[in-house]
Amino acid sequence: MAHHHGLLSPSLPTTPTASHSQIHTSLSSSSTPAMASVALGGAAAATSTRCLLPSARASLSLSRSSPSSLKCLGLGSSPLISHLFLSRKASPMACSSSRGFAAAPKCAASDPEQLKLAKEDIKELLKTKFCHPILVRLGWHDSGTYNKNIEEWPQRGGANGSLRFEIELKHAANAGLVNALKLIQPIKDKYSGVTYADLFQLASASAVEDAGGPKIPMKYGRVDVSAPEQCPEEGRLPDAGPPSPADHLREVFYRMGLNDKEIVALSGAHTLGRSRPERSGWGKPETKYTKEGPGAPGGQSWTAQWLKFDNSYFKDIKEKRDEDLLVLPTDAALFEDPSFKVFAEKYAEDQEAFFKDYAEAHAKLSNLGARFDPPEGIVIDDGAQSVPEKFVAAKYSSGKRELSDSMKQKIRAEYQAIGGSPDKPLQTNYFLNIIIVISVLAILTSLFGN
Repeated sequence: MAHHHGLLSPSLPTTPTASHSQIHTSLSSSSTPAMASVALGGAAAATSTRCLLPSARASLSLSRSSPSSLKCLGLGSSPLISHLFLSRKASPMACSSSRGFAAAPKCAASDPEQLKLAKEDIKELLKTKFCHPILVRLGWHDSGTYNKNIEEWPQRGGANGSLRFEIELKHAANAGLVNALKLIQPIKDKYSGVTYADLFQLASASAVEDAGGPKIPMKYGRVDVSAPEQCPEEGRLPDAGPPSPADHLREVFYRMGLNDKEIVALSGAHTLGRSRPERSGWGKPETKYTKEGPGAPGGQSWTAQWLKFDNSYFKDIKEKRDEDLLVLPTDAALFEDPSFKVFAEKYAEDQEAFFKDYAEAHAKLSNLGARFDPPEGIVIDDGAQSVPEKFVAAKYSSGKRELSDSMKQKIRAEYQAIGGSPDKPLQTNYFLNIIIVISVLAILTSLFGN
């Protein structure tokens, strides 16, 4: 069995069983260092006694012959999750009203209004459960099976919701992702007009943004596969510690159609989470950064603030000063491989450049292999694909009107262009100087005019 290393999801639901202590975020031998993940340890998974949902719902494809058909979620149960969300065939279209929500204005894979509401629910989930790492991994592992050399959908893999099926969940790289599904299944039940494929990617992007990361330019409308027979074969996701880490990363990510810059940028997502050696084979049992939690204490993180998305991952690998921080073979390769090193050095010095490249790479990864309906996709964030607003200095004087986010960004850009930054005040107050010059000229004009 391949080792699993991981990023802790301190937010997983607390249970009275051993499953709580066994749950940890992981990046298995079949997962990339850029993929935040969660692994469910051994027998505890098979003996979990907590049901996924508090009650049986007609919307679930459950046997109605007897109450005993309502089984709890556990890796050892048979069938596994097929009585819950795994065997349910997702409707390919969100064309009708469901649970009181208005229907989409036109036939589409997901309902735009329900997508927006689901995003708000995900934000609340993140606030209470701190499950950022496992939700990032959920989206990545659904899309990361993409093979650019296969044209047919869904054989090509990618972001199509196939990860909800038992056969794919059992892949070694996906150990523990059943817990991510447990977290978001109530949201899926509430918003049935949202496909699993969209929900996985929505949760992943929202987790990055909520942790302080960049805004991801996402689009939605992904169509779900409808049967487990449509899942990709095992082995498409990367290892954490292969013999030749750089070559292995290229082999896997090139197959997805990603390049060296995108590999390094995506690896920066390891700024989130922690690893537990007793369950994954990687990391220390406890460090000064993990002994207090949040969530179950222990494990080893890649960064000191392992629930904050920033460029600390690159800085810490480069400096190699803190033995309490984890560096895996695939992490170290970013500063050892000549091509990777160019980008890793850049991101260690320039967080803004990292955020820009990461946002683009994450968006690209989230679209891999997806079939969109409508073909152009659905944008739910206001102004996400709008034409940039022309900068007008007069708009600085807005009176009581609150400036838009885009205008605030333009003002900040102008401020930085003349030497200012959030951490460094301007050396000279340019605006005050201009006022003084104008005042002096006005006085001189008045004097000489008289």
